[in-house]
Amino acid sequence: MNRIKTLIVDDSAVIRQVLTEILSRDPEIDVLGAVSDPLFAMRRMEQSWPDVLILDVEMPRMDGITFLRKVMTEHPTPVVMCSTLTERGAETTMQALAAGAVEAIAKPKLGVKSFLHEEAARLLHAVKSAARARVGRLTPPPGTHHAKPSSEPVATAPTPTALARTTEQVVAIGTSTGGTQALETVLTELPATVPGIVVVQHMPEKFTAAFAHRLNALCALEVREAQDNDRLLPGRVLIAPGGRHMLLKRSGAHYLVEVRDGPAVNRHKPSVDVLFRSVARVAGRNALGIIMTGMGDDGAAGLLEMRQAGAHTVAQDEASCVVYGMPKEAVKRGAVEQQLSLWGMAGEIVRYGRG
Repeated sequence: MNRIKTLIVDDSAVIRQVLTEILSRDPEIDVLGAVSDPLFAMRRMEQSWPDVLILDVEMPRMDGITFLRKVMTEHPTPVVMCSTLTERGAETTMQALAAGAVEAIAKPKLGVKSFLHEEAARLLHAVKSAARARVGRLTPPPGTHHAKPSSEPVATAPTPTALARTTEQVVAIGTSTGGTQALETVLTELPATVPGIVVVQHMPEKFTAAFAHRLNALCALEVREAQDNDRLLPGRVLIAPGGRHMLLKRSGAHYLVEVRDGPAVNRHKPSVDVLFRSVARVAGRNALGIIMTGMGDDGAAGLLEMRQAGAHTVAQDEASCVVYGMPKEAVKRGAVEQQLSLWGMAGEIVRYGRG
């Protein structure tokens, strides 16, 4: 198998040294070089184009977002963003993911060297996931109809009976590499009247709050990073916080979420399997499970449990996935009833909500 040609672009000499050291240890990765800014990177890329770029955000002469957009316009390439664990860093990372980056890793402001060594496995996974990404898959095919989301408020005087019926329904979504753009595509097409949605997107701690904030500004839905005991309501989307697992639970006639710490499952925290298994136990046939783009097998076992519990289960099809890993594994295990294009997901959620 060809080694993954990787170029590191970061203005910190320490970061360049540590990333090079970690990546060079892996026999599947070939580090083409480590440079301090995008202008040096462009010269290096003229000699040999990388399979994956690891890109910092704040650099001299040209910032990472500007460089990312230039690369995506001229020669679309999988990009892993490497940015600081700060509110500003998280917001900028969301811009980068929206602009086409497929993965994000976090670095602290202090103790960077020890942190990156501790997170070496996550870094290697991010690079290998990015190498399999088919960037540009999020462009809709010609003639795709995009339904305009309704701005009708969630609390439009439903009858008690209608509310009780609606709150019994749950939509559970799991995704990873390429998932931030995929989720944006789906959620921005949904009206505020759909059933409550719980989401696990593999993402570092602190980045999920910025992601939820971005989606909340774009959608007719209310989107928030989940907190323990948040109630799931029609028109509300709860996104599992990075570094915590999220489970569904029931209190009387209502669904709530439990957010808790614990060991990583399938190398991930939050884990899609943890969410899906709880949905299978708590909601059963009253749930819709959707597994979308991502590398690995997280969510496949949980989606199978959902299907066995009577839930309707859907996978994103290969043609529209940035990485057809998680959906492929779910299909392989018999967990999937139906495969749909990314651009058919919103319509399926609306149909499900109508019963």
